[in-house]
Amino acid sequence: MKKLLFAVMAAASLAPMAAHAQGKIEPYVGVMSGWDDFDSQTSEAGIPPVGYNGWLVEGVAGVNYNIAGPIVVGLEGNVAKGINGDVDWEYGFAGRAGVKAGKDSLIFGKMGYRWTNFSALGKDSPDYHGTTYGIGAELSPVDFGLGKGETSNIRLRLQVDTLGNFTSYRPMAGVVAKF
Repeated sequence: MKKLLFAVMAAASLAPMAAHAQGKIEPYVGVMSGWDDFDSQTSEAGIPPVGYNGWLVEGVAGVNYNIAGPIVVGLEGNVAKGINGDVDWEYGFAGRAGVKAGKDSLIFGKMGYRWTNFSALGKDSPDYHGTTYGIGAELSPVDFGLGKGETSNIRLRLQVDTLGNFTSYRPMAGVVAKF
C-alpha cells in the first residue's frame, strides 16, 4: 500500500503541469499538526484497547477539480509522523467533495483509507488500517479582508477525522498552498 500512496503523491506533483492546460484543476500541498486519540476499545481495524494517542506532523498533497460553480471534488494523499506519544507513522489517501465559500475558502468532507503504526507496539509491529471519514474547512485570507484580489495561494486548514467505526478522534490544523 506504500506504493499506492507514492503513486498518489507522484500524481499530485504532476498536477501543476495539467493546471496550465485546464483552469479548473487546483493542485495543493500542505503541512499540518494535531492530535490522534484512540478510544480504549478495540476498533474495526483491530487496534488493541489501550487508548493510544499522540501528536502528529503531517504532509498532504492533492488536487481539486472545480466541476461546476462552487462544487469541488478532489483526491489527496497524506503522510504523518508521530512526534510525541504512541503513534509512529500514519499514511493514507482520501477523496474529497466540497463547496467554495466566500471568495476563496472551501468547506469539505472526505472519505478514504488510512494505515497507522504505533511505536508503543515495538519496531516490527503491524500497521492497523481502515476507512477514514472527515470534515474540514480551508480558510482563505481574502475572505477575512487580509489579502488583495479574489484569491490567495495560502489557506488555513482545519479538519477533524476518524478511523473505522469512530473509535478515534483526530483534529488537525495547518497551512495549505495551492498552485
